[in-house]
Amino acid sequence: MRISAVIVAAGTGRRIGGSIPKQFRELCGKPVLFYTLQKFENCDLIDDILIVTAESWLHFVSQEIVDRFCFEKVKKIISGGERRQDSVFAGIKALDGRPDLVAIHDAVRPFISIEKIRETVAACEKHGAAILAVPPKDTVKTERSGFVDRTLFRDSLWSVQTPQIFKLQILEAAFREAHQNGLLQTDDSALVERAGYSVKIVEGEYKNIKITEPIDLELAKLILRTEQE
Repeated sequence: MRISAVIVAAGTGRRIGGSIPKQFRELCGKPVLFYTLQKFENCDLIDDILIVTAESWLHFVSQEIVDRFCFEKVKKIISGGERRQDSVFAGIKALDGRPDLVAIHDAVRPFISIEKIRETVAACEKHGAAILAVPPKDTVKTERSGFVDRTLFRDSLWSVQTPQIFKLQILEAAFREAHQNGLLQTDDSALVERAGYSVKIVEGEYKNIKITEPIDLELAKLILRTEQE
C-alpha cells in the first residue's frame, strides 16, 4: 500500500500579521514547516510528500527547507490556488502515480504525532475516510441576532484537526463534485461527507494546535521545548 501526504502551505497568514506567512516563521531557529515535514518524513507509513505553497515561496521551500534539511520524501513542490480548497485540489491532481491513501495536513500543525498519523491511517484503511478531532473544552452555543439561540450538547461535538486521510478514489470523487457544482468548504472531510461518504473520527491530541494567532507561536515554543525534553 502506498500513502502520499499533501502538506498545505499556501496560506498568507493574514491573522498573524507581518510579511512572512506563519508556516515560514521561525520557531526555535527553524521554520514551522520544518517541524511539520519532519513528522511525516519520520513516519514509516508515509511513502512520499507533496508540498503546496504560494508561487512566490516555491524557491524558499525548495532551497531553504527541503534541500537544507534533506527531506528525502518530498517529491514535488507546487504552487497552490487562491483558496485552501483550490490548493488541496491542485495537490491531489499533481500526485505521482496512484497512491492508495492520501493524507492532507496543514503546514501550521507542527505537533502532530507519528502515533496519531498511524492511527488515522489504520482507520482510513478500514473505513475509507478518517479525520483527527478532539472534544471541545468549552461549552458551545449558537447565536441569533446577538443573543444565545441554544446551547449545544457538547458530548456530540468535535473540533476537527488534520491530518485527514482518504482513499484516493473517494477524495477525487468528492473534489470533482465540489468543483463541478461550485461547492466551497474549508474542511476537506466536509466535501467527502457531502459526496455521500462516511468519515471515521479518530480522537486527536490537544497539542496538535493550528498556529493562527501570534499567541499560538508562544504556545508552540512551550510545546516544542516539552517535546525536545
